[in-house]
Amino acid sequence: MLQQAREMLKKVYGYNSFRTGQEDIISGILEGRDTLAILPTGGGKSVCYQIPSMLLPGTTLVISPLISLMKDQVDTLNRLGVPAAFLNSSLSAGEYRDVLRNAMNGGYKLLYVAPERLDAPMFDSLSEQLNIPLIAIDEAHCVSQWGHDFRPSYRQLAGWIGRLANRPLVAAFTATATNEVAEDISAMLGLRQPNVFVTGFARPNLSLSVVSGTDKKQFLHKFLAEREDQSGIIYTATRKEAEQVEELLIRKGIAAGKYHGGLSDNDRAAAQEKFRFDELRVMVATNAFGMGIDKPNVRFVVHWQMPGDIESYYQEAGRAGRDGEESECVLLFEPADVQVQRFLIEQGTGDTDRKNIQLNKLYTMMNYSRTQRCLQQFIVDYFGEKGVEPCGKCSSCLDKSELVNRTSEAQKALSCVGRMKGRFGVTMAAKVLKGSRDKRLLEFGLDRLTTYGLFNNWPEKEIADWLYWLVAEGYLRMSDGQYPTVSLAASALPVLEGKEQVMQRLRTTVKRSASSGGAVVSSPMFEALKQWRKETAARENVPPFMLFFDSTLKELTDARPATEEQLLQVKGIGGAKASKYGAELLAIIGKFAGESPAETERQAQASVSSARTASNTADEGPSHLLSLQLFNAGLSPQDVAKERGLSRVTVEGHIIRCAEEGLQLDWSRIIPEQYEELIARTIEELSADKLRPIKDALPEEVDYFAIHGVIAKYGFKAAQGG
Repeated sequence: MLQQAREMLKKVYGYNSFRTGQEDIISGILEGRDTLAILPTGGGKSVCYQIPSMLLPGTTLVISPLISLMKDQVDTLNRLGVPAAFLNSSLSAGEYRDVLRNAMNGGYKLLYVAPERLDAPMFDSLSEQLNIPLIAIDEAHCVSQWGHDFRPSYRQLAGWIGRLANRPLVAAFTATATNEVAEDISAMLGLRQPNVFVTGFARPNLSLSVVSGTDKKQFLHKFLAEREDQSGIIYTATRKEAEQVEELLIRKGIAAGKYHGGLSDNDRAAAQEKFRFDELRVMVATNAFGMGIDKPNVRFVVHWQMPGDIESYYQEAGRAGRDGEESECVLLFEPADVQVQRFLIEQGTGDTDRKNIQLNKLYTMMNYSRTQRCLQQFIVDYFGEKGVEPCGKCSSCLDKSELVNRTSEAQKALSCVGRMKGRFGVTMAAKVLKGSRDKRLLEFGLDRLTTYGLFNNWPEKEIADWLYWLVAEGYLRMSDGQYPTVSLAASALPVLEGKEQVMQRLRTTVKRSASSGGAVVSSPMFEALKQWRKETAARENVPPFMLFFDSTLKELTDARPATEEQLLQVKGIGGAKASKYGAELLAIIGKFAGESPAETERQAQASVSSARTASNTADEGPSHLLSLQLFNAGLSPQDVAKERGLSRVTVEGHIIRCAEEGLQLDWSRIIPEQYEELIARTIEELSADKLRPIKDALPEEVDYFAIHGVIAKYGFKAAQGG
């Protein structure tokens, strides 16, 4: 059946191969094994249960708490020719009965159900008549009290599944689960000797940044101005902040909307639809606008304040780049954020144990906001994944600010905490180091410690920040509970003994990653395809992304298919879409058939020359010449991209343009010597008008940069009159 699964992937979704982990998960389900799968947001969880559902007899039930996500997935499946429906509170009584009737008649391959609906009498009757081969439980972390989004309704699932006459296979899916949460999920759902898959938590297409000590309004204004054509989400901690930030953006002329729990259902639904249809460029929201957002072209997520835990942060940040394209996640951190989150936890409805769990997660989130470690590494380590290399693109990895030796200050602070023997919190330790005359400090006799007043010339808040930084870097540790105490960690001993130094970066600015804010490479063909998509989506009353992702339009621009057969080779175009839209796509592509790829590249560069980043515009000369200068100095295109805040594709385009202008460069760094003759011969045979057939005919390690290089070096463009 696995071969059938591969064929279904191509036929229905238009993809030639599975993503990491998908094939193993699907294979296990088709072999009849209960499954727990932990995949990152955007890792393709839905395909892992949708494809088995198409191959297994009967109707698969998908349990999901997310009404908006149900609708998106059902709409998408129906457009792909897969019969699906949902049962939740958004349906009228008549619509609900219609779905039940169709389901009883075997009309659906997948039926999405909110967990609250499982105990309804009508659904009990349905489940007795349905042939249910598989129950897929999405957002499975909601079953665990150790998780960040515990939902009591999920606790009923195991009992309900156990009451079914013939227990189906059960597959549970989540994006964010620590080892502790994963074990709890398996136990609470009653999974039977499940296959457990963890495909990794890293999101290579996301650039993570923490920004502190800045004017948030000025930062946001500049950030959005540099990304005028991009869609994004700004998360706030409170409804009041959401209202204020939305008002700020509207005053700046930005198409923004708001989403929070204080709005009516109709207002929230209307805002979400406008965002999905690209009528709103930016959504300002509380975490009420979270997991159910299936909009793949969100290019950035900005957190106006620090969230309460790593899971929430990573899940919300993960709304960016679901299509696999480079995207940004920025956290604007202030120490006061910690107090806001503490207040929200303490005012919450959970019991004492639940609040203590939430507070412990808050302290870890605080450590993330202060760390100098690679941010991606910090997150995947939190989820239990070890040995991941630094990402090279987060604000910590790109930080080139000055390293300062702070061993002396660290020894004083660590010595003070050690003498307090783990009985007090950070606030009291800061008071001791300050030399405070606090009443409680004096009652405990802490003024008699030899470390009392060592930092008497520091503001107390700055001392506390320094202690929290030492916690974030692993020199100190905080206890669990509502009133955590601070004590020495194992790594403090070498510092106190003078065997290791403590170095800290004095961050004054945040360097943007290679994926952020650079000029957007476009072309007349790409813009024509986008315009067609927008008009077609409006005509069909669906969001543009439901037709094709940007990545598919980019590949169409590059590959330039001339037949429906070639169209089906483009990632993201399956049989249903090729049949429905193929003629229109081929007609648009045909209009540009006389243009060579190099000419298209030149036009693309010309169209974005006014959008250079600030670091490239200070009387330094044309942008493509600056890229060449760095390339000739020995930097790789990827390094040039990082240095200049551009994408790698843009930099490679710069270098090829310089080659076409006759400027001197080292061809061996563009064209692998062992493949040059083969590339040239292949171009001669296939022509230089379409790059995708050339790429497919060459060894996999030959990239488009090398092909562009041979076209420029040998003048194929001129020879073919392009």
